[in-house]
Amino acid sequence: MALVIAGERSGVGKTTVTLALLASLQQRGVSIQSFKVGPDYIDPMFHQYVTGRACRNLDPVLTSEAYVKQCFALHSQGVKYALVEGVMGLFDGVGERFASTDHIARLLDLPVVLVIDCSRLSGSVAAIAHGYRSLDPRIKIAGVVLNRVGSDRHLSLLKDALEPLQLSVLGVLRRQDNITIPDRHLGLVPTGELPQLKALMNRLAHLGDTCFNWQLLLPLLKSEVHNPPIPSLSHNPQTLTHPLRIAIARDRAFNFYYQDNLDLLEHLGAQLVFWSPLEDAGLPENVQGMYFGGGFPEVFAQQLAENSKTRNAVKTAVLAGMPTIAECGGLMYLCEQIVDFEGKSWSMAGVLPTTAVMGGNLTLGYRRAVALQDHLLVDTNTTIYGHEFHRSTLTHAPNQPLFKTSRYDTGENIGLEGWGGSDFPCLHASYIHLHWGARPDIPKRFLQQAINSISKVEDQL
Repeated sequence: MALVIAGERSGVGKTTVTLALLASLQQRGVSIQSFKVGPDYIDPMFHQYVTGRACRNLDPVLTSEAYVKQCFALHSQGVKYALVEGVMGLFDGVGERFASTDHIARLLDLPVVLVIDCSRLSGSVAAIAHGYRSLDPRIKIAGVVLNRVGSDRHLSLLKDALEPLQLSVLGVLRRQDNITIPDRHLGLVPTGELPQLKALMNRLAHLGDTCFNWQLLLPLLKSEVHNPPIPSLSHNPQTLTHPLRIAIARDRAFNFYYQDNLDLLEHLGAQLVFWSPLEDAGLPENVQGMYFGGGFPEVFAQQLAENSKTRNAVKTAVLAGMPTIAECGGLMYLCEQIVDFEGKSWSMAGVLPTTAVMGGNLTLGYRRAVALQDHLLVDTNTTIYGHEFHRSTLTHAPNQPLFKTSRYDTGENIGLEGWGGSDFPCLHASYIHLHWGARPDIPKRFLQQAINSISKVEDQL
């Protein structure tokens, strides 16, 4: 058994409630594994900061329903408690509620705690709770958490309204002006940029200790998963024919990675070498491949630009044929320049003959992408599924794009996208974020390309 924290809509405080629960449990010294529904990178960073364990994304669009079940089973083993943070509102998904929080709750057969924003409610809270409990009888609403309660009188009105429903109130959070996590144009500010994070988590732990009905919650949180683990992650690691060191760019500018992707690379035998394009004076020594995740290079564009030695080293390595994956923020770093929100231009690695320009419009959503040519990760006509989330656009399109893309939910054509292939044979640079959990062939191909290119790269560098 475990528990899903869901909201009646976005912005009701799911993450605050989840972190308060995790922080309180962590201070009790118990083991807890967290999960996040959907493609989000930043909420899982906060989970990991609190628990000390990598949060796992549960997303059947990016992976599959089978992978979601196996991933949950594998990572819930050996811990006392498990907690799943939902996405958006309980029933918000794509198509027929696919990949919604309630979809994951049904898939894993888990009870749901519904977080309700009570800041502008009194008696109407009962209608909301009743509607959410009644809409789909397959969902078990274990209780509610009343968030942003204003006063004792307010709380009394809320409880009186809920009493006929016989629905447990599992927590009451008052309006907490000091419990605020800063955000910006793509959501919360990542953990690595918050110097006061420890103090914030201590306040959340105190909130968790005092605001929840633990006598009712703890039995719901207990992890009792007996499903088989994922074979591809539970077997002995694969032995490579050549030792490989893969440089993983990870710092304040680049930190959007699915832990499962990194696990797969290690499972396949690669040694991951973490480094910083912001701080390090060049690439790590003796690496045979590079992986640039997403993040906020636009926020740190000046510092990236000033580190010219590293920018030149990256360009030299890519042009020499070192296999390189660059997703979203990584793609932006490989451009000639980034133009920030203030219109200032900053030099980047200069691999791609284009500039990334920040703007106000948000590009967001799941993508279906069909490969138009053979390239680093897949062959022609291969279909992959990913997610886009960015506010930049490129001034020039690739001569021969990697993908024809469409919206996952509607099938609406979006256009052509991605750099690599015939233009850059050992490069995959795209705005689309990929989760490799259900596609281990992708990291296998990446590492094999790294083995194949070792002698070529060593000759040219």
